[in-house]
Amino acid sequence: MDFHQVILLLLLVFLVDLSDRNLKANANHNATGYKDGTSKCNIYEGTWIYDYSSSPLYGTSTCPFIGLDCQKFGRPDKKYLHYRWKPTGCDIPRFNGVDFLTRLKGKKILFVGDSLSSNMWVSLCCMLHAAVPNANYNFKPDNFPSTFTIPEYGISVNFLKNGFLVDVVKDKTRGLILKLDSITTGEMWLGSDVVIFNTFHWWGHTGRAKTWNYFQVGDKVVKEMNRMKAFKIALTTWANWVDHNIDPSKTKVFYQGVSPVHQNGTEWGEPGKSCLGETEPIEGSNYPHRNEGEAIVKNVIRGMTKPVSLLDVTTMTELRKDSHPSIYAGKGSSFNDCSHWCLPGVPDAWNQLLYTSLLRNV
Repeated sequence: MDFHQVILLLLLVFLVDLSDRNLKANANHNATGYKDGTSKCNIYEGTWIYDYSSSPLYGTSTCPFIGLDCQKFGRPDKKYLHYRWKPTGCDIPRFNGVDFLTRLKGKKILFVGDSLSSNMWVSLCCMLHAAVPNANYNFKPDNFPSTFTIPEYGISVNFLKNGFLVDVVKDKTRGLILKLDSITTGEMWLGSDVVIFNTFHWWGHTGRAKTWNYFQVGDKVVKEMNRMKAFKIALTTWANWVDHNIDPSKTKVFYQGVSPVHQNGTEWGEPGKSCLGETEPIEGSNYPHRNEGEAIVKNVIRGMTKPVSLLDVTTMTELRKDSHPSIYAGKGSSFNDCSHWCLPGVPDAWNQLLYTSLLRNV
């Protein structure tokens, strides 16, 4: 073998090795992992870092439709505005609204779920509007679905209120029946390029907050049943609908993970307290209380045949007992909201992680 043949052989070995490295790098991009060029990590495992230089991407003056604007409604502290999510072992890209709009130009994004979906939807609308403040936009929250469009980019970001995902039907004698094994409104979920589903918050409602009268599975109708069992049946119904109706080559499906409440301080070691008056997150990366809904969501998604990316935000959000509206939700001091989230706030981090996930797919 002469000198030139040796060089050619070494060059071929180098190219094969380079190709293999690229394949392995691409394989590292999964539902939860993110590779930033130097390392790979689970972007949902980490801690909240106080960083005063990390200011919100929008505020009262730059987004006229915030809704749960806690500063506007008199919240006196501002420290909660300057925490950023830091995964263990890597950095994630800061949300870039112009890049988001460019990548998803001409696309339709749809949020389907309860008021926590709306929380995330409004957050994303504000983040995009603030990125191109001089662009024309249309924000119509009272439409069905609610819509936000920026004509210059041909993008629409919509929200369809559906607290259970499964059917709720009216019966003349029984009232409202929650049909755990039935979805007849799914055609409204079709036709979007990205869909983010969510349900959990309403399943625990009791008393006056309960918005239905009976549960039904098949022909069996009952007044009450174990709520987590009901949730699992309904979520499995949704999963079967996705498996039979979604074309992954046309639609990217996400599930917005369970958003926790902070009504009971016993969960984080402070009995008698709620989110009211909390100004700092829980330190560290673990929350001492187990969320039943989170385990059910992961189990159901694991059994699906079509790809669904879980926005696994439960644990990171459990740490933010400080970021609820509490009495600054615009409903008076007697209303303590420990379920939803101030804007700007935690939902912005959810959308940053959605953006990070979409970077791998668009």
